[in-house]
Amino acid sequence: MKSQQLNTIMGKAQDICSRSGGRLTEKRSRILELLIVSGTPLSAYEVADAYNKNADKTIQPMSVYRILDFLESEQLVHKLSSANKYVACSHIACNHAHEIPQFLICGKCQSVKEIAIAKRIVEELEEQVSNAGYTLTNSQMELQCICDACLASAA
Repeated sequence: MKSQQLNTIMGKAQDICSRSGGRLTEKRSRILELLIVSGTPLSAYEVADAYNKNADKTIQPMSVYRILDFLESEQLVHKLSSANKYVACSHIACNHAHEIPQFLICGKCQSVKEIAIAKRIVEELEEQVSNAGYTLTNSQMELQCICDACLASAA
């Protein structure tokens, strides 16, 4: 990722936090940057390791969890429940209304692509769940896939 792209994304993240009354501190910013440039989802321990490689002062995994919770509450990162790992939102710098994020996860290389589905689809799903006598508590889907690059390398 180019430095200019990263600066644009981080500026937008700062704006998002400011509008909500939150602060994108230096540590929060650095952790968000690590997730943005990572090619794969990272666990809190992997984030702590990556952070500590270039830090003057180390950060403990519990602090990373608190920071990830904050970034998730600001919708700057998403937690992949199936792997207990985190990815940066791929729509931070977009200027359009976001739909509901879903995740395509490559079973070979573990790369993740965030896509969005229309709210009406989730509403239909919620109706079906309700008709079955249940209440939907999380509409995030993590779809197991094979990315085009891995598919091409297998051929």
